[in-house]
Amino acid sequence: MRKLIMNIGLLMVGVMSLGAQSQTGADGYFTIYNNTSNNIVVSFYTNDGDGWSRNWLNEEIYPGEGAEAEFNASTGSCDQYFQVGWLGENDSEVLDEPISIDICDASDIYLDDNEIYYE
Repeated sequence: MRKLIMNIGLLMVGVMSLGAQSQTGADGYFTIYNNTSNNIVVSFYTNDGDGWSRNWLNEEIYPGEGAEAEFNASTGSCDQYFQVGWLGENDSEVLDEPISIDICDASDIYLDDNEIYYE
């Protein structure tokens, strides 16, 4: 199991293999799923109105993989903007349009080929 921790202001993330038990945003956890056919996630960022975070990831998420993220819901803002970066040509980062997300309600975030949504 891989585990990465990064402190981002009021948020903290741990990235693990999908074997980890799923929890909910209300518990301070959410899971990101890369449901694409052949696109690689190289980054994701959040913004609570104070500017964009650093990249939460330091490992890529390949198609069919996922990552569990942990954050401090008791001190951070639940209302966030969420933006995903994909691996582009020549190892560049291609950013999707940001989406508004209630990170405390999001237990699962799905990254599809032409859509990003959460439950």
